Amino acid sequence: MESAKHAGDAAVAVSKAYGVETMFTLSGGHVFPLYDGAVHEEMRILDVRHEQSAVFAAEATARLTRRPGLAVLTAGPGITNGVSGVATAHFNGSPVVVMGGRAPQARWGSGALQELDHPPLLKPITKLSFTATDAESVGQDVEMAFRTAVAPHRGPVFLDFYMDHLFSSSPEHEVRTQTPSPLEPDPDDLAAIARLLAEAERPVLVYGSDVWMDRAEEAARDFAETWRLPVIPNGQGRGILPSGHELLVTRARGLAFKQADLVIVIGTPLDFRLGYGWFGSRDALARVVHIADAPSQLATHMQPAASAAGDLSVVLWSLGTACGDAGVKPDAYASWVSKLADTAAAAVADDAELLASDSDPIHPMRVYGELGKVLADDAVVIGDGGDFVSYAGKYVEPKQPGNWLDPGPYGCLGTGLGYSIAARLARPSSQVVLLLGDGAAGFSLMDVDTLVRHKLPVVMICGNNGIWGLEKHPMQLLYGYDVAAELQSQCRYDQVVTALGGGGELVTKPSEIGPALRRAFDSGIPYMVNIATDPQIAYPRNTTGV
Repeated sequence: MESAKHAGDAAVAVSKAYGVETMFTLSGGHVFPLYDGAVHEEMRILDVRHEQSAVFAAEATARLTRRPGLAVLTAGPGITNGVSGVATAHFNGSPVVVMGGRAPQARWGSGALQELDHPPLLKPITKLSFTATDAESVGQDVEMAFRTAVAPHRGPVFLDFYMDHLFSSSPEHEVRTQTPSPLEPDPDDLAAIARLLAEAERPVLVYGSDVWMDRAEEAARDFAETWRLPVIPNGQGRGILPSGHELLVTRARGLAFKQADLVIVIGTPLDFRLGYGWFGSRDALARVVHIADAPSQLATHMQPAASAAGDLSVVLWSLGTACGDAGVKPDAYASWVSKLADTAAAAVADDAELLASDSDPIHPMRVYGELGKVLADDAVVIGDGGDFVSYAGKYVEPKQPGNWLDPGPYGCLGTGLGYSIAARLARPSSQVVLLLGDGAAGFSLMDVDTLVRHKLPVVMICGNNGIWGLEKHPMQLLYGYDVAAELQSQCRYDQVVTALGGGGELVTKPSEIGPALRRAFDSGIPYMVNIATDPQIAYPRNTTGV
């Protein structure tokens, strides 16, 4: 017998109108009408083992598909368990709507199960956080949530519903999905940037995640190629210029940022990942241009030489026109580009020995040397970890845009399994590779059960050095000792995966890595290659993010 229509149906119908195909959740009675609505509206329900994974999966869905993601969390601890996922979406500018259950209004204030006023907790990390007014307003309230989430600058929205309102009848809501009008940049701002470029001798372009999220990858590639500008990608800017492109100078990043006289940063904050926006040398600071998808995202902690805000496709096409008007010459930077390309090529050549290292214990770079041999052009690569995943950022260069996921500037470990779930749904025919540090594995490995139950094959590669590498080495340097930095040596995380219904194996010899990876990709199931790496090897980083 089919259940009667109710407010949950209205919420799900609006979600579908905004392109949502999957509801990520962990079961809870406060949100049963939303599940019933998903059944009525034929929306997929994917249930996880920890609420953080539901939000991470919704966030990764938004980042991979560039449509809003949806997570549904039950009241009280269901919502507080999802807070780290919401914070990550906030820092990544991911359009995620999180719907929460709430104790019944009729019982409010009397100590009902899991009674908590959630919106004030979520307010600092959302664009909007509120409680639906009543059963009749649910459709309208959900529409406002999605409209807010997708408007520039994108980000998460939280709304919860009183349980008794969700179970009540609600009128059908006529959905008027609104695509935000492109924000036009100020022509004077673009003219100022073009003049700086015309004066520059050693410019560098930085493309960040919002270039991808704003669907500006074609405009970004055309701009770099037209004006022959070297590019360093950041976050999901990876792949906009594919691996091997002559203008991609990731491996010359240090030299580029030190010797540049102009750095144009597009679609990413001037945060710790980019030295807070300070480039060049102490004696000769580079001029900095910051371009964002909305004025709220422009840097305020330093004063760029110029800035602009707007739809990034419009910005880049219009900036190209402004460069022509300003007399920018495409061949003006040829010697600079050549110098960076030569430096990048030399770095690649220098790495060849360690990428093929036969050292025992295994050098983590050998893992990436072997992985590069088996990665397909359309593989989705996910990083969840510290030192081990830092190598991925350096040695895994995507061939296509939109196929790289990491936690972003918030640096929250535990994203990996939720991201993997979403990636397998969003890219059903692609390889999905999750790179896990052994520390990160402890946050979310139980959700391998979710992969198994929902038949979602993912290859997991665990760099297992038995320590918290990001902490152990700095503590030793600072104090001569370390505490709270040891994990089990060669812990059998692979056996956790097999116990949950997947496959896996422990690798302790360099020669075993390649065959193990091939078995993982051929298995067709969630499979972990658990690789014991040398704990003495620390990633050579230049910043701790502080």
